[in-house]
Amino acid sequence: MIRLKRIYEPPSRQDGLRILVDRLWPRAMSKERASVDLWLKEAAPSPELRKWFGHQPSRWKEFQERYRAELERNTEPVERLKKEIRKGPVTLLYAARDEEHNGAIVLKTFLEDRRASH
Repeated sequence: MIRLKRIYEPPSRQDGLRILVDRLWPRAMSKERASVDLWLKEAAPSPELRKWFGHQPSRWKEFQERYRAELERNTEPVERLKKEIRKGPVTLLYAARDEEHNGAIVLKTFLEDRRASH
């Protein structure tokens, strides 16, 4: 099971393994308060893609396509995530304010699509 959660929300027992999937550490967030088990920044969109997207909803569709293409080429962190998901519940943590247009959403659907096809 894969959940999504903003890192600014308090941790809960249902989170399972808490994996931060942002390239940058979230602003104003201490490591203790974040309660992150694993920071997998390599699974996040590339700096160039992140800057291009800028959380502009008008670029959402193209962002998803570009990020999925990056994930196809970026096998190591994807395999690590798949391995952790097989062990038990995982919560992908992200810092973006926009809860409908962010990289963690794309990553979650990418991982779920992979699981469904295998």
